[in-house]
Amino acid sequence: MNYIDPHIHMVSRTTDDYQRMAYAGCAAISEPAFWAGFDRGTAAGFHDYFRQLTQYEPKRAAQFHIRHYSWLCINAKEAENVSLSREVIALIPEFLKEPTVLGIGEIGLNKNTRNEATVFQEHLDLAAKTDELVLIHTPHLEDKLKGTRMIVDMLKGDSRVKPHRVCVDHVEEHTVRLALDNGFWCGMTLYPTTKCTPARACDIIEMVGTDRIMANSAGDWGKSDPLAVPELIQEMRRRGHPEAAVRKVVYENPLNFWRQANNWVEWADAPAAGAKAGY
Repeated sequence: MNYIDPHIHMVSRTTDDYQRMAYAGCAAISEPAFWAGFDRGTAAGFHDYFRQLTQYEPKRAAQFHIRHYSWLCINAKEAENVSLSREVIALIPEFLKEPTVLGIGEIGLNKNTRNEATVFQEHLDLAAKTDELVLIHTPHLEDKLKGTRMIVDMLKGDSRVKPHRVCVDHVEEHTVRLALDNGFWCGMTLYPTTKCTPARACDIIEMVGTDRIMANSAGDWGKSDPLAVPELIQEMRRRGHPEAAVRKVVYENPLNFWRQANNWVEWADAPAAGAKAGY
């Protein structure tokens, strides 16, 4: 079964990972702008990073017939520096017309601070003015529920935000309904220690169903698995979920969310929106 990984940081992965993902059936990925493993000190560093995401990584992925898309922002881990964040946000419009850019992300909160909230709202303002999709980062562990509530409140507090054009990522059992009940899409991140295992993600699917939900590996600088989505496929099959339900979560849902992007060009070999997969 082909699958999509809608949140993976390939700049932190080796080319061998692209090859392994291709062997496992990966058709496409999207890479949100993220931390570089250290705090960058200048907006020029982010400008080069945006060039890497929009110009270089799509070519590296294409060697293995994987489509590569990206999201642009200054992430929550570096948003405590508000002045630098504003310089970086000012750079983003230059890149929004790059053909593989899906929108603004991953924006959100890390430690739920006032500065992080300020930068989050300024990203939202840019997304609203340019009518871009938004990908949301929710905090880890004990900060997750509080941070997710803060994020949802800020989203609902901006009348320009269209919930169906926002994906709240890193949801878990105690936050998934906050996203879905407010009309947002959501992503489950299959990542050891700080996020979900494939088994927990499958539990969540059995709790809330398959509408507006997707799964990703978030493979980054930490201990992570770029083949986590295929592991979820196997867990869903082991539990007896129909192939159509599996495909909906790991392929059709992320694709249908992406189809709303301003730059979207339909794939010749992708199913039409709303079409049922045949087996």
